[in-house]
Amino acid sequence: MIGKSINYYGYDKETYYECGSMIRTMNRNHIIVINIWFLIVDFIYLVLAALNLFGVNQERVPFYAVYLVISLVFALVIGLLPKFSERYCSFFLYINMFVLMSYGILVSIAHPYLAATLYLIFLTVVALTYIGTMIKMFFLTLLASIIFLITSFKFKTFSIAYTDAYNITIVWILCIGMHYIFQRMRIQQFVLHQRNMQIQNELEVKSSFDTLTGLLNRGRFFSIAEEIIKQSDQDYDSKLALCLIDLDGFKEINDSLGHQMGDKAIQVTGHTLIKNLNLSEIFQKPISEWDLKNMNYIAGRLGGDEFITLVRYKDDVSFVQDVMQKILNKLNKTEIGGLKDGIRASIGITMLETGERDVDAAYKRADDTLYISKNAGKNQVRIFGEHVPKFGKNFKRS
Repeated sequence: MIGKSINYYGYDKETYYECGSMIRTMNRNHIIVINIWFLIVDFIYLVLAALNLFGVNQERVPFYAVYLVISLVFALVIGLLPKFSERYCSFFLYINMFVLMSYGILVSIAHPYLAATLYLIFLTVVALTYIGTMIKMFFLTLLASIIFLITSFKFKTFSIAYTDAYNITIVWILCIGMHYIFQRMRIQQFVLHQRNMQIQNELEVKSSFDTLTGLLNRGRFFSIAEEIIKQSDQDYDSKLALCLIDLDGFKEINDSLGHQMGDKAIQVTGHTLIKNLNLSEIFQKPISEWDLKNMNYIAGRLGGDEFITLVRYKDDVSFVQDVMQKILNKLNKTEIGGLKDGIRASIGITMLETGERDVDAAYKRADDTLYISKNAGKNQVRIFGEHVPKFGKNFKRS
């Protein structure tokens, strides 16, 4: 247990992998920054070699040029393939580490009469920057440092190599300690961010969804509907229809069977809408992630026994009528408590005119149509304009 905790910077494996997407994103961003920084360093060395300054020999120009090309190609791949490079971020991270470490070692060999400094800088940058797992980073940096020491004792005098050994031992120990502390702080930030997002999602659910049915509440439904209507102005291949659903005889259900059965009827109606309109998966996502341009349905509860849906369709409004009729049939077949005939409901449908943005006007038409459905015998679907005669103020819902 302790080993796992150390390996994942003081957190358990599950918590660490829950932060996986944020770790990959941060590592990718760090790879980009470090690679740009390395390009600048290598370019400076290339210029110094070309000018034969500060002991950087012109014979090293091809070496620096090769690494410059490698870094440019690496930068292009990372920049042009963001999703691919983030998905396989660990692979690119190890390549970047290999480039930095090998470069530091080869530069050290190129200056056999000087103690190495660039390798120590690269090692520190890697330790403070990249998030992996503690065990992997421990052994990767240790292996690279051992290779560095082997080459140092092979190509340098003993006194200089001994200095390199002393420096790398101190720096490596410090880097491992700082790596654990820095990455633990980052994981802590990720966990805190996730918790804040979870709290925000929970608050969003409470403020956006009806607790009894799981449908959108009145305010959130109309705000989303207005946004969908605005976006639909640019979509000439589809149309929108607003549907109102009102349960028949709901007062009698409450009076004869009790409010608990009335709540059950409301709950079943909400779940039926969610299931038949394929809203279950959508409602599980934060509203900010909804693709409103491609959503075919949204549904909400207006309050009491009244429900509302917005339907996207392409050809004839009869498609919307068929959808609502199937939902009505499902409700009629529902067997709960003392409802022998299932749940009965009246439904009114209205089409939104091209360019119409006033959802209140559409709601009024759908409500008028619902009145017709109620007075025509209830438990049926009516469409505004097709089955709705003109009526006066004395026309009332039964």
